This record gives sequence, C-alpha cells and structure tokens, in this order.
Amino acid sequence: MRAPNWLTARPVAHRGLHDFARGIIENMPAAALAAISGNFSIECDIQLAADGEAMVHHDDTLGRLTAGSGALLGMTAAELKAIRFKDTPERMMSLADLCALVDGRVPLVIEVKSHFDGDRKLVARMAEVLTGYKGPAVGMSFDPDQVLALRERMPLLPRGIIAQRNYDEDYWSKLWPEQRRGMLHLRHAWRTRPHFVAFWVEELPAPAPWIARNLFGLPLLTWTVRTPEQRERAARYADQIIFEGFRP
Repeated sequence: MRAPNWLTARPVAHRGLHDFARGIIENMPAAALAAISGNFSIECDIQLAADGEAMVHHDDTLGRLTAGSGALLGMTAAELKAIRFKDTPERMMSLADLCALVDGRVPLVIEVKSHFDGDRKLVARMAEVLTGYKGPAVGMSFDPDQVLALRERMPLLPRGIIAQRNYDEDYWSKLWPEQRRGMLHLRHAWRTRPHFVAFWVEELPAPAPWIARNLFGLPLLTWTVRTPEQRERAARYADQIIFEGFRP
C-alpha cells in the first residue's frame, strides 16, 4: 500500500483552522468547520478517556485551553464532553463526533497521542470508529508502538510516523533511554512499515526523512509551519505542510 495522493495534494490545517483572535480554538468544532470551508485537510489529536473513548484534544490534561483541570485519562467521555473551551460555548468532541461533523468533506490526519506505556486501547477505539467512517483518513503517532498497533489493527488505513532528529528536550525525559533510541533515525520502520513521515520543519533537512522520501518513496509532511522561513524550508525539503497561523 502507498500513501494516498490526497495526503500531499492540499496543505493540512494543524488542529483545524484555528484562530484565537476570532475565538476559534484548536481541535474544537469551529476549527474543523473553518478547515472544511477552506478545503484543507484536518490534523487532529486524540487522547484516551477513562472509559476507552477517543477524545479530540492535544494535551493529556485540562486547563491550557479549557475550563477545569485534571488528566483526561481520569475522566469519562461524558465528563469530558461537558468541558467548555475557554471564552467559547464549544465543548470537547470525541473522534466519532468529529467524523460525524466532517462527514468525508475533507481528509482527516489523526495523531494518536501516547503515554508510551504500551496501552493500545486508543488505537482499538479509533479502529471501531473508522470502521463505519467512509471519508478519507490516515493515522500517525510519535510512538512507534502505536504505529505498530495501527498496522496490526487497521492494515488498510495509511499510517505515518511523526519524528524529529533527536529527543533530548525535557518533554521526552519521561521516556526510557532505550525508548528514545528506538525512535531515532526511523530505525523502527522495518516493523512499523509507515506509509509516510511527518518531520519537524526546524530539523529539515535530515538524513532519515531524506532516505525515506528519496529512496523509499514515502511522502514527507512537515510540521508545524508558521513562518515564511519555515514555508521556504518546507518547499525545499518536503511534499506538504502541516500549518497554523496563516492561510496558505
């Protein structure tokens, strides 16, 4: 299987076409509708709820963009759907809610967020939701184990790996050293078998995505493109952008 042509045909709106100045917050319904209006693919994040539901939210805790506090993993879908985005009337969606809203009008690029603990319940729920969804979609994750779960659970769904040159920032300190080493240089690709790569724009060019793109023919997306300089770099080294903060 190869990545679908639509994956690189149009820019991908990072967490939807959000615009804080207009009260449109990332990953909320209005951001999805704005992306549909612009005919952009929608990149979105999913997190696991306590009852196994896949919720559309980037952070694994509440509070940055929403009312409330606490870990999403400690709350049920019903409790999370009652959470309001700050200064808006909108509420958190499940992946099923998002699929019903989009209804195949634009593609979905779904990032599986991970606690890097081997738990595959989020991919299992994603598979249940997408079984009944007829619109174009792909899945991807930073976590090679989740990409492997995508391969095993949904072999016909195009899948990608999100990557960067190294994992030395504080955010990645929660991982075991062997986990970080296993993510370097796409060395897991022999078992995850990704159909595309999404690489950090600030670290392009880099050997691993160059090899994936030029020797193995994998489309290369790049994230998160926000500035003219990043757009120029993306145009030189990648096939399509995952963008925010402007309209391409």
